[in-house]
Order: sequence, then C-alpha cells, then structure tokens
Amino acid sequence: MPRLALIALPLLALAAPLPAAAAAADGQMRDAVATLNDPATQDRMADTITAIVGALMQIPVGPLAEAVARVDPDSDAAYIPRDATLGEVAGRDPDYADRMGADVRATTRMAGQAAAALAVYAPVLKDMARDMAAQWEREREAARR
Repeated sequence: MPRLALIALPLLALAAPLPAAAAAADGQMRDAVATLNDPATQDRMADTITAIVGALMQIPVGPLAEAVARVDPDSDAAYIPRDATLGEVAGRDPDYADRMGADVRATTRMAGQAAAALAVYAPVLKDMARDMAAQWEREREAARR
C-alpha cells in the first residue's frame, strides 16, 4: 500500500490546486503558447542564437592551445596556430551559426505547437488526475476498515 501512496502523491498534487493557482497556471500556459507561437519571438530567438554562435566561433583559442601545449607537449594543441579561432579549430563551415539559428526557429515553432496541444489536453488530464485521486482515497479508506 505505501507504494500506491507514493504513486498517488503527484496525482493528488495535480488534482488539488487552489483555484487562484489554477487560474494563474492557465494564464501562464496561454502566455507561453502565445509567446512560442509568435513569429517575431521565434525570429528574435533565432537571431540571438545566430549572433551568439557566430561570436563564439570567433573566439581566439590559440593562446589557450599554447598553454595546453606547454603542459602536454605531445597533445594536438601544439599544432594549433596562435591566431586560430574556435570556429577554425572546430572545423565548422561559415554557415554554421545561421543553421543553428534556423534550428532554434524550428524548435521554437515545434515547442509552441506542443504547448498548444498540452493546453488543449490539460483539462482532461486534470480531470483524470482528480478521478484517480478520488479513487485512491476510496481505496485507502476501504483498506482502513
């Protein structure tokens, strides 16, 4: 029986939110869905990642490689030029940052669609959790008799 109690705890937590908390959560879910499905937001996120990855690929790693080579002269770091960038060492192509941004854009769209679907199913899942919690309570009471 303790095992059933542990399984039911999350269901009880789902089934017994305070009305104000439930309303706030519903509002937050709607806000998240709207944000994730907003093309302007998707573009801003993708542009930000593109800029960050592009900047990271320009970071000079030659001095770091030189320090590593001093500690371990047999390492491959000894062959990295002093003016090498992270992008050059990683062997990436010049369009890598743009592709990463496009992936972020696609992932954000997918997350928006998933959040919208979850918002649609949330009331059903809450009802199921409430029913299961009520059944658990009945079973617990019956076991105590």
